[in-house]
Amino acid sequence: MKIGIISDTHGHVKAWSQAYDTYFQGADFIIHGGDVLYHGPRNPMKPDYNPAKLVSLINACPIPVIIAKGNCDSDVDGSCLEMPILSPYAFAYMNGLRIVVTHGDSCMTDAAKDSMAEHLKADVFISGHIHVPVLQKRGKTVFLNPGSAALTKREDGKNTIAVLTDQEIQILDLATGDVLLSLEDYKE
Repeated sequence: MKIGIISDTHGHVKAWSQAYDTYFQGADFIIHGGDVLYHGPRNPMKPDYNPAKLVSLINACPIPVIIAKGNCDSDVDGSCLEMPILSPYAFAYMNGLRIVVTHGDSCMTDAAKDSMAEHLKADVFISGHIHVPVLQKRGKTVFLNPGSAALTKREDGKNTIAVLTDQEIQILDLATGDVLLSLEDYKE
């Protein structure tokens, strides 16, 4: 099993293309944690901001894409995508794992995430929104935020994505592939 995990692309084509071309090849599916197309009023636009092109790339993706609605994902933007943007959360079940995805803007605290994860019996709870990666296990649930693939808020300026396999979960520097965070044997 291989799952590519990305969030907060905010209409930036390079973020999606680099993640897909370099890290997500051969994945069983891709999970997007929200804020897919629109850059949002607080975020800078980079030269590769092109939501129309990003829509065409995601729609043409041969790997199934599951998307949770972010606070910057409008209904108009979502109508351009050929797969639904799910709200308030998306749910996937693969290889015995219950995976819950929510953007995180309405579920900000650890207590709120813990409560939602417990209620939905999540093995892996994925969120976005804060543009900073998180990877930790609390109780029986792994909490994963892949960070932002386009507009990081990390002090070192690294854009990040995540890859989940049967053996481990890794958060990677999008530019170099360096492993920034890793959790092995997360199913135990």
